[in-house]
Amino acid sequence: MVRLRLRRIGLKGQPTYRIVAADKESPRDGRFLEILGVYNPRTNPATINLKEDRIFHWMKNGALPTESVAQVFKASGTQARFERLKKGEALEALVAEAAEAQTKRAAPVKTRKD
Repeated sequence: MVRLRLRRIGLKGQPTYRIVAADKESPRDGRFLEILGVYNPRTNPATINLKEDRIFHWMKNGALPTESVAQVFKASGTQARFERLKKGEALEALVAEAAEAQTKRAAPVKTRKD
């Protein structure tokens, strides 16, 4: 069975995670099938970059997200878009909406000038 889960990368004490499609039996940082995105919880707000078309492909074919990945999907709106895809909305429209949401999340944070 394929699971969508987090794969830890980064230095000691500075975790960043890749969201990957991996076999359920593979170890956390072991073999995986495809990289589907990146999640960095250390930034404020957390950085989430996802390939939603590939995520939808894996989920349509029976892949299940882990609890932590499901929380990331819920925070980014991916889970809601997948539910709309199952109800019959066009994949292209949902991917375009996801790209727009991605640009809004990645908007630069204003800093104070001294």
